[in-house]
Amino acid sequence: MPVPLLDLTAQYQSIKDDLDAALAGVVASQRFILGPEVEGLEAEMARYLGVPHAVGVASGTDALLLPLMALDPRPGDEVIIPAFTFFATAGAVWNAGFRPVFCDVDPFTFNVTAETLEAVRTGRTRAVIPVHLFGQMAPMSGITEWADAHGLVVIEDAAQAVGARQRGPDGLPVMAGAAAPMAAFSFFPTKNLGAFGDAGMVTSLDETLAERVAKLRVHGGRQMYHHEMVGTNSRLDALQAAVLRVKLKHLDRWTDARREHACAYEGRFADLPEVITPRVAENNFHVYNQYTLRVRRRDDLREFLGGKGIGSGVYYPVPLHLQECFAELGGRKGQLPVAEQLCTEVLSLPVFPELGMDRLAEVADGIHAFYEG
Repeated sequence: MPVPLLDLTAQYQSIKDDLDAALAGVVASQRFILGPEVEGLEAEMARYLGVPHAVGVASGTDALLLPLMALDPRPGDEVIIPAFTFFATAGAVWNAGFRPVFCDVDPFTFNVTAETLEAVRTGRTRAVIPVHLFGQMAPMSGITEWADAHGLVVIEDAAQAVGARQRGPDGLPVMAGAAAPMAAFSFFPTKNLGAFGDAGMVTSLDETLAERVAKLRVHGGRQMYHHEMVGTNSRLDALQAAVLRVKLKHLDRWTDARREHACAYEGRFADLPEVITPRVAENNFHVYNQYTLRVRRRDDLREFLGGKGIGSGVYYPVPLHLQECFAELGGRKGQLPVAEQLCTEVLSLPVFPELGMDRLAEVADGIHAFYEG
């Protein structure tokens, strides 16, 4: 049977009545920008994540951009980010006025560590953005301890990790988005908590930073036509907030299904030496926005699966330090070997909540057929 990489229609049908009612309520109110739906979502997300402040913005990209703008970059300031992640992280750093500096990642979790960050730190480093890639948190206690020792700001990129958590040094769980002064979330439709279009959120442990972000999203001021700073238009639509408020009630259930599918894949690939399954770091709760393998002959495997109607994805084929638009930064092949190798090996499989074990078996059988045939 055909198996798509993602099926959003199935999710919609499962909660259609509630979603349709929420959207109809916004239409009836004719309040489409910010307003009570956005305020409600901000409060509910803050409670879910255990943070004091949440600010809804127009996209996940803006959720990265506005915290960086809130830091008031100075000429020459640098921000360290992983070379193996989605482009938006680097683009936000550049567009905020910082110089992006790329570091390597752990080959098994795909995340940065304090050691990979330290390898590229300079006297101009101002901040770091650990990305919780594919739904697993970076080792935040080590990163924040290292950053504090060097006077650096930490901004979590939690775009793919809503609901992820890890056990802190005190033994208590810390949610993604609550492990640093600021964090960015994306609610792009393909995310574990997805809107019906672009949407994002900034969370903060610091009231002053949260207030700056809230001003920056409406052209730099709280009062209309009075601007305390130069901001931008990054207001969250009420329609998107209404959708997200409905879906948030189901997030934990969907996460459980993703984790069940990941566990099933793990068992089915245990006897394939050509396949390296995702490693979950100790004390981490992985939410599997993507279930990403490292495999031999990746492109041939993907073509083979496609011929059987099985969807897959490559996240990401080119590391950021080798992207054409950053050529002036001097990135070169061989500079960050782990990130470069991952770009030739990673393959993401269907893991969405509605997948089911029958279709999962089709995917796993297809991979076995490729390597055993």
